[in-house]
Amino acid sequence: MSYYYGWSQPTVAQKRAVARKKLQQLRKKNPNIKPVLVEGNTLARSWWGKAWNSNLEKYADYHNRIGRGRSYVRNGSVLDLQIMDGKVEALVMGTGSSPYSVVIKIKPVKEAILKHVQKVCEGKLESLQELLSGKFPETLREIFTVKGKGLFPSPRDIEFDCDCPDWASMCKHVAAVLYGIGVRFDKSPELFFELRKMEMRDLITKAVHSKSKQLLKKSTRKTSRKIDDSEIARMFNIDMEDNIKAPKAKALKIKKKPKSKALKIKKKTIRKKKKTKIKKGVS
Repeated sequence: MSYYYGWSQPTVAQKRAVARKKLQQLRKKNPNIKPVLVEGNTLARSWWGKAWNSNLEKYADYHNRIGRGRSYVRNGSVLDLQIMDGKVEALVMGTGSSPYSVVIKIKPVKEAILKHVQKVCEGKLESLQELLSGKFPETLREIFTVKGKGLFPSPRDIEFDCDCPDWASMCKHVAAVLYGIGVRFDKSPELFFELRKMEMRDLITKAVHSKSKQLLKKSTRKTSRKIDDSEIARMFNIDMEDNIKAPKAKALKIKKKPKSKALKIKKKTIRKKKKTKIKKGVS
C-alpha cells in the first residue's frame, strides 16, 4: 500500500479485489449487470473500439482528463455499463464502499452528416458483416472518423454526470465509462449505432439501393453497340430486303433396303413352280 499526503493509496491488486467483491454483491441483486472486463493492457482491439477511444483523445477538452479513467477500466472498476439509444448508464467503483452512478447522454448524428456518409458509402459497403467487422475501404474509415463531421461524437455532442464528490468537469469515473464504451464495442459493435440513434441496416440498404438505381438508369439508356439494318447495308455495300424468303428444303429420298439373297432365291423358285403348273395345264 502506497501513501499520498498522509493518506494510504490502495494497490492495483487491492482495487481489483474490492471491485470483484462488489461485483459479486451486485450480481445477487441484479443478474443482468454488465461489467466491463479488459483482458491484458489493451483497452480496445476492434476497429470500432479503437476508433471510439482515439476520437475522444483528439479533443483538447478531453485529452488531459480522459487518461485518468484508463487504470479504472483495467482494474475492473466499471461494474456495470448499459448502452441504449443516445444514453449510457454505469456504476463505477471508487475509493468508497459503494459505486458511483454515471450517466452519459450523446446526441444523434446530424441529418446532413448522415446523408453525406450514406452518399460516400454507395458502392463501397455490401453487407452488415463488413460494416460491423470494420473491414471496409480506407476512404470510409476516414469519412467515419472526420473530426466533428463523422459518425463519432464531438465534446459538444456529449453530456455527462457523476454523483461522486469530485468537482472536476470530467472525473475519473466518467472517463472510465467513456473508455468502457470502447471496450464494449469490441464484442458488440452494433451498440455504436444504437448509441448514436442510427439504423445500421439503413446505411447498407440505402447505399446498395442508390447503387442499384444508378445501374438501372444506365441499363435503360440506348447503347451504340446495336447497329440497325441501314448501317449494315452501308458498311458492307449490300441490299437488305425486308422480306427474305427462306430456301425450300429438299425432299428427302428414302432409299429402299436391298433384298437379301435368300429372299431372291425363294421368289425365283415360286416363279418356276408357277410356270410348270401352267405348262401342265396347257398340255
